[in-house]
Amino acid sequence: MPPAHDWLRELFQAIDQRDVDGFAAFLTDDAQFRFGNADPVLGRPAIRHAVAAFFASIQSIQHRIYDVWWLEDAVICHGTATYTRHDATELSVPFANVFKFDGERVREYLIFADVSAL
Repeated sequence: MPPAHDWLRELFQAIDQRDVDGFAAFLTDDAQFRFGNADPVLGRPAIRHAVAAFFASIQSIQHRIYDVWWLEDAVICHGTATYTRHDATELSVPFANVFKFDGERVREYLIFADVSAL
């Protein structure tokens, strides 16, 4: 697993900057990604495509992390994500993420959040 706090800060910086390639660099080639109750997306190219489509659907995103738990091969965090829609209205929702690692990269990325109001 990578160094703890730098890794998490860099990951959420890539997400909040809507940097699809930066985000994808955190994943293994065969990663699994699941956002809320959507079907899992398998493989870095497919995840990159799904995340790019999501980023295009919003104007911006900002995460605020409240707690982080570091385990031997996983990280769990929770906080609030604030999404700005293209009409400039905002939606803030609580979230929890689970990251399971294979070495330095994420092999399973689970997001628990209700963004149905977006």
